[in-house]
Amino acid sequence: MANKPALTDHRARLYNQTLNWLRNPVHLIGVAALIFLSYTIIWPVLKITYTTFMWRQQDVRLTAEANPGHFTLYHWIRVLASDMSASLFYKPILNSLAVGVTVSALSMTIGCGLAWLVTRTDIPLKRTISFLAVIPYLLPAWILSQAWLTFFKNGKIGGTPGILQSLIHVSPPDWLSYGFVPIVVSLSLHDSVFFFLIVGAALSSMNSQLEEAASVAGARRFTILRRIVMPLVLPSMLSGFILIFTKAISSYGVPALLGTPVNFYMISTMLYSSMRSRLTTEANVLSLTLMIISMLTIYLNQRVIGRRRSFVTVSGKGSARTLTPLGSWRVPAATLSTLAMAAISIVPLLVLLVQSFMLKEGSYNLSNFTMHYWSGGSDPAINTGEKGVLRNPIFMLALKNSLYIAGAASIIAAVIGLVLGYVVARGRQSWLGRMVDQVSFLPYLIPGISLAALYISIFAKPVFFIPALYGTITLLILITVVKELPFTVKAGSAAMMQIGPELEEAAQIGGASWFTRFRRILLPLNRKSLVSIFLLVFIGAMKEMELIIMLITPRTETLTTLTFYYAEKGYEQLTNVILMIIIAIVIAVYAVAVKFGKADLTQGIGGQ
Repeated sequence: MANKPALTDHRARLYNQTLNWLRNPVHLIGVAALIFLSYTIIWPVLKITYTTFMWRQQDVRLTAEANPGHFTLYHWIRVLASDMSASLFYKPILNSLAVGVTVSALSMTIGCGLAWLVTRTDIPLKRTISFLAVIPYLLPAWILSQAWLTFFKNGKIGGTPGILQSLIHVSPPDWLSYGFVPIVVSLSLHDSVFFFLIVGAALSSMNSQLEEAASVAGARRFTILRRIVMPLVLPSMLSGFILIFTKAISSYGVPALLGTPVNFYMISTMLYSSMRSRLTTEANVLSLTLMIISMLTIYLNQRVIGRRRSFVTVSGKGSARTLTPLGSWRVPAATLSTLAMAAISIVPLLVLLVQSFMLKEGSYNLSNFTMHYWSGGSDPAINTGEKGVLRNPIFMLALKNSLYIAGAASIIAAVIGLVLGYVVARGRQSWLGRMVDQVSFLPYLIPGISLAALYISIFAKPVFFIPALYGTITLLILITVVKELPFTVKAGSAAMMQIGPELEEAAQIGGASWFTRFRRILLPLNRKSLVSIFLLVFIGAMKEMELIIMLITPRTETLTTLTFYYAEKGYEQLTNVILMIIIAIVIAVYAVAVKFGKADLTQGIGGQ
C-alpha cells in the first residue's frame, strides 16, 4: 500500500509538468500544428499507400482474382509490369522526365542570364526589364499554351487554323503545333521567372569583395564568373532547378491542351485520365510514383549542394556592388532584353485580347469584331448557343467561387504561416519547432495533382468528426492552404526571427495574454510579410489548375476550370475572355498590394 501514494504523487507531478509545458504557447500551438499537419499531409499519404496494396470491391470487374479487403500487389504489377504498362506508365514517365529536365534547363538559361544582366551589369532599363520578367508569374502557365495555339494551330483537331496558317497559308507540322516542343517552350517561358527571382536575389546579396580581390589579382571576367560567382549561386540555381522540375512533371493544363491531340501523355495527364476512367487505385500508384520522383530529386539536390550552404554571401564590410560594364553592348542588350520580355509577357495578352473580340478566328476585317463573347445572348449558330461570358450564370458562379477561394485561402494561409512561423522561430532549438518546420515542408514534395488524388481518397466520406468535404468549397480552400504551407511557414518564420523576444516578454510581464501579444505586437510588426504572403497565395489560387482540377464539381466551378472546359470544347474566344478577366483581377490585386502593402516582387532585383 506504501507504493500507492508514491504512484499518485508521480502521476500528479507528471500531470503538472505536462500542464506547465502546454502553457507555453510555442508548445501548445506546436502540438496543435502537428495534429493538423499529420491529418492533412501524413495521413493521406499513408492511406493512399495502403489502398494500393489492397483489393477493393471495384476490382471485381477487372479480374476474377479480386478478394476485397485482402493484400495484393495486383495494382502495382498492373501499372509496372503488364501489357498496359508501356502506355499507362513507361511512356508517360519518360515524357514527364524529358519535359521536366528540358524545361528546367531552358528556364535556368533564360532566368539566370536575365538575372545576371539585371543585377551584375550596367545595363539600362533595369526596372522595366524586371517588371516585364515578373508578369508571367502573374499569369496561368497555360495562357502561353493558349497563345501558342492561336499562332501555330493546324488542322489536326479541326476548327479555325492559327494565325500562321491564316496569313501565309502554310500548315505548321504537328511537332510544332502540339506535343513536346510547344509544351517545353510554354512551360519554360512561364517558369523562367522563378530562376530570375531566386538567382537574382542571390546575386544581389553577394559580397563584391571576392570579385574585387580576384580582379586585383589579375583574374579575367570569365574566370571570376566560373570560379567565384557560379559556386556561390549554385545552391540557388539547384533549388530553382528542383522547383521547376517538380512543377513541370506535375503540370496538367499545358500538357492536356498541347499534348493530348497527338497522344503525348505525361504522368499528370495519365493520372487524371485514370481517375476519370474510375481506375482509382492505378491513379494512386501513379501519384505515388510522382511523389517518389520528387523526393529523390530533392534528396539528390541536398547531396549535390553539400556544404555549399555554408558560403557567406552577405557581409557588412563589402563595398558597393561592382557592375560589369557592357560598353557598346549596353543599349543593344537592354533593347533586346526588353523586346524579348515584352514578346513573352505582353504580346500573348494582346493577341488573346484581340481574339476575344473576333466573331470568327482568322478574319481581321472590322466587321468581324464583336462584343458577343463578352456580353452577347444565346445564338445556336455560335458555340452551340453558349452565352457571352458576362451574361452566363455559370461564369458568375465561377467568379464568385474563385474570389472566395483565393481570398479565404490567402487570409488563412497568411495567418497560419505566421503562427507556425512563430513556433519554428521561437522553438527552433526544440524538437517540436524542428518537427513543425520539417512536416510543413512535406507538401513541397507532393505534386499538386497527386495531392488532389490524396484528398479525394481521404475526404470523400466522413472521418471521425469531420464530414465528407468532397464537392465543397471548404476542401478547395483547405488543399490550397496546405499546398502553400512550405512557402508561408518559411516566410512566417523568417519574419518572426527578425523580431526579438523582448517586446513579447515586456507585454507578458504587463499581463497580456499570448493572443493579445500576437494581435497587438506581432501582427502589426509583420504587416508587410502578411501582405506578401497574402499576395503570393492569392495569385497562386487565382491561376491554379493542377491542384483543383480533380476536385471540382458543378457547384464548385472556378474560373480556371471553366476556362479549361471551354478550351477543351474549342470555344477559343470564350476561353480568352475568361483569361483576360483572371489576368485583370490578379494584376489589380498585385497593384493594390504594391501600392498599399509595399509587397513588390521585383524589389531587391536590379533596383536602380
